[in-house]
Amino acid sequence: MKIAISGKGGVGKTTIAGIMAQTLAKRGFKVLAIDADPNANLGLTLGIPLEVVQKIVPISENSDLIREKTGVGPESYGKIFRLSFRVDDIVDNFAVNSPSNVNLLIMGTVKSAGEGCTCPANALIRALLRHVLVRRDEFVIVDMEAGIEHLGRGTAEYVDCMLIVLEPNLKSIETAKKIYSLSRELKIRNIFFVGNKIFDTNDEAIIKEAYGDTGALLGFIPYDEKIKRADAAGDWSIDSIRNSEGISKIQELMNKIMDKYQ
Repeated sequence: MKIAISGKGGVGKTTIAGIMAQTLAKRGFKVLAIDADPNANLGLTLGIPLEVVQKIVPISENSDLIREKTGVGPESYGKIFRLSFRVDDIVDNFAVNSPSNVNLLIMGTVKSAGEGCTCPANALIRALLRHVLVRRDEFVIVDMEAGIEHLGRGTAEYVDCMLIVLEPNLKSIETAKKIYSLSRELKIRNIFFVGNKIFDTNDEAIIKEAYGDTGALLGFIPYDEKIKRADAAGDWSIDSIRNSEGISKIQELMNKIMDKYQ
C-alpha cells in the first residue's frame, strides 16, 4: 500500500506519517518512509538521532548521484541530460534504517525558482518516486510538501491514498481544498481528510462544515499534550509515549484505510 500525506505546514502531517510508519513496522510489515517535504523532519520522528539526520544528503542535492544518473550535475541546468536511467538501486544504497526498523529516504526538493520540472534533479526525483510507488513491494508512507509537486501525471495514479491533514482554521482549510483539487486533477483514486489537533466538538464542527458532506472525512485526531512533550524531548518511540489518545486515534484511522484495501 502506498499512502501520501499532505497538508499545510505545521498541521502535524510529519507526526502522523511517523506514527503510521512505526506502527506498521511493529506489526511486522516492511516499511519505506519517504520525506518529500523541504523542511525534512521525518527522520527525527522515526527516532533517528539529530546528528545522523544532519548528515543525510537529500537525493535532490546529491550532485554525484544526479550526475551519475542523468549525465549532468545540478550546476548544469539548461543542458541536455538523460531522461532514461536506472533508479532501482537508489533505495538500497541511500535509505537509512531507523531505530523503529523503518527505512527512510529523504527526497529533498528543487529550490531554485528557475529550475522548472525539466531540471535533472527533478527528473531524478520523479523517476525515483514513480519506481517506489510502482515497483517496490512494501508499505510506502510519503510525507509530502503542501503543493505535492513531486506527484505528476503518470505517478499519482499509483498512490493508493492521499491523506490530507488539516487543523480547524481558515488557512489550513483553504490549503486542504487546493490539495484536494490537485489530487482530483491528478486522478488519485482515494482522497481522505483528517482533522488534527482537535480540542473540542466546536473544532470538529468547523471541519465538518467544510468537508462533512464530501464523504471523504476520515476522522479526527485530538490535541495530545503527550505527543507535544515527546516532540520537545526528541523521544519519538511510540512505545515510550504511554496511553496516548492521539497515537491511538492515528492508529485507528490507519486501520480504517487498510480495511478499505482488504
